[in-house]
Amino acid sequence: MKFPHSMLLDFVQTDLDANAIGDLLTMAGFELEGIEEVEGEPVLDIKVMSNRGDGLSVFGLSREVLAKDSKAKATDLYQRAAARFVDENRHDFELESNVATIEAEECNRFACRAFVGVLGHGESPAWMQKRLRQTGMRPISLLVDLTNYVMLELGQPLHAFDREKLHGGGIVVRYARPGDRLTTLNGEEHELNGQMMICDAERPVGVPGVMGGLETEVTASTKTVLLESANFRNTTVRKTRKQLGLATEASYRFERSVDPDGVVAAIHRFSELLAASAPDVKLSNIVDLYPRPPERRSIVLRSSRASRLLGMEITSEQAQSYLARLGFEVRPMAEPGTFEVTMPSWRPDILREEDLVEELGRVHGYERIPERLPEGTTTLGGPHGEYLAYDRLRETAVKAGFIQIVSHSLRDFHPLERSDKDRIGPRVVASPEHAILRDSLLPSLADAASETGGRNLHLVEMGQVFWREGSAYSERRRLALLSTGELLPSDRKGAESRHADFFSLKGSLQAILGGVNVHVSFVPKGDDPRFHPTLQAEIVAGSRSAGVIGQIHPDVAEALKLPAATFLAEIDVVDALKNGSEDIHVRSISRNPAVRRDMAVLVDKSVPYERVAAAIAKAAGDVLERQWLFDVFEGAGIPAGKHSLGIALQLRKAGENFTDEEANQVRDRAVAALAEFGATTR
Repeated sequence: MKFPHSMLLDFVQTDLDANAIGDLLTMAGFELEGIEEVEGEPVLDIKVMSNRGDGLSVFGLSREVLAKDSKAKATDLYQRAAARFVDENRHDFELESNVATIEAEECNRFACRAFVGVLGHGESPAWMQKRLRQTGMRPISLLVDLTNYVMLELGQPLHAFDREKLHGGGIVVRYARPGDRLTTLNGEEHELNGQMMICDAERPVGVPGVMGGLETEVTASTKTVLLESANFRNTTVRKTRKQLGLATEASYRFERSVDPDGVVAAIHRFSELLAASAPDVKLSNIVDLYPRPPERRSIVLRSSRASRLLGMEITSEQAQSYLARLGFEVRPMAEPGTFEVTMPSWRPDILREEDLVEELGRVHGYERIPERLPEGTTTLGGPHGEYLAYDRLRETAVKAGFIQIVSHSLRDFHPLERSDKDRIGPRVVASPEHAILRDSLLPSLADAASETGGRNLHLVEMGQVFWREGSAYSERRRLALLSTGELLPSDRKGAESRHADFFSLKGSLQAILGGVNVHVSFVPKGDDPRFHPTLQAEIVAGSRSAGVIGQIHPDVAEALKLPAATFLAEIDVVDALKNGSEDIHVRSISRNPAVRRDMAVLVDKSVPYERVAAAIAKAAGDVLERQWLFDVFEGAGIPAGKHSLGIALQLRKAGENFTDEEANQVRDRAVAALAEFGATTR
């Protein structure tokens, strides 16, 4: 919003220069972007927030100056503008009441006045042309310049039609019909499709709130003018402007809300300025259509709450004075320090008591908030608690060779969805691809793998999932993994090519969870139709079922065009972390070498390896540094229903070396512990 300093002085009597005015407006929330000298006078460029359309006029900014500066005085022009120029209500002839009709509900108010004897090619006064140039506008003619100047002063866009070019001589605000077209003032022709339009009896003649039509513009031959001043729904103006690819000073203001009570005042001001330049012009009465005047909203304000929220004392007298200066109606209530505040028509952004508190802070001055040290406890920056654990899980997964993806939480129906949960969808479905909220992360992993060819992929995703159980809604954070193909690049020297399988994914999941001290167990299952019936397991955290792991079902793999050897895992992160430990156990690095002992045991296939490993760990004690399964054998020499497990034990003592006898004793204890499972050594 650009305006010359002298234009503000028409509304405000103050000794503040342009720099001081800029600083004052900045502290009021209207940031000064710059001051430049144009034609020998400072011109201020003010940034106006999108919810403060009242600041897109010199009159509106003058109100802010008067509210902030107690020494400033309102001029006669300001007082007349605040009174809506009601003293300019004279007219020379009657305009028929049916000259305008509103058929579109997005038109809040429409007013018009006719002028006879206007010289369409007349020039505006030199002082007005100068001010228009200073604000970046090009002077065109008396009528056009007057509409632009009044818009700068009051923030209300106007448009002048050559009434003799209007078929029927009147205006209808309606929606465009099939086949309607309009050539706007910039010479562009637009094909219309249901947009709200300003029309005459036969055709569209203007885009409401944006730009007029070329066929009804005022020219040098214009003798009769119909002046439009209206108020339109801001969202409709924005939508139409984008559809037609137009942008004007008028649309900029309408999109940020224009005062509906200023519609007629702008016509009065236009008439006053026109009479000063063309005193012989005859003018009609004003036809004003205002079908649904909005109710003025009232909010209760407590000065004590304002003081508490702002952190500085605001007295009841100050609160009442500040709001009155801004144009609010303030009525004291029975409770001391409490007021009923009625919003002015130009402040649709005020919705709650906190908004009024912000107004008090702006006027009183945020710079007056007393400085004091922070109270209470402080925390270090960065993620904390569970969010730190979430980050560590992601980092550990990426370090383990998984590629992180982030998918949309809305999706379509999918074979990998959980069938035991009620789905949740938006009230309005924008497209079939976004019909429901996801209840599992596995579909997005599978789709990502399928879209990229599904070969040699290892993917991870962490995100929220949603479902409904009865009338209750649930939202949980999950971690999901997908692994298929080679685990190591085939060209890696010295490395044998190894492919993903159930156990590699199980190990990866254990390592990832181990990064946050979470340990889980796996219980074989076969009832999840998404997975291979003999290669799936339930993930258990403590005593709680937390997820599932397994090979994708062959039918599902075929439907999704994924390799049959695709392995998936999904775990509830919240449940898993509940079973974790924040304790970190460390020990000094031993100078003594580790020793290895291998053991081959025959055990029933029905005994999970996890139970075998737990028994070994308990029997070996603290000297067991790690153990791993290096071989599983079935076949010749192995009884039916059993298999041979090759297990390696790595042993180390902190202060001394292991002797062979000591290492063998540890191995023997481990073997003896497996007797409870009926295990024997080979």
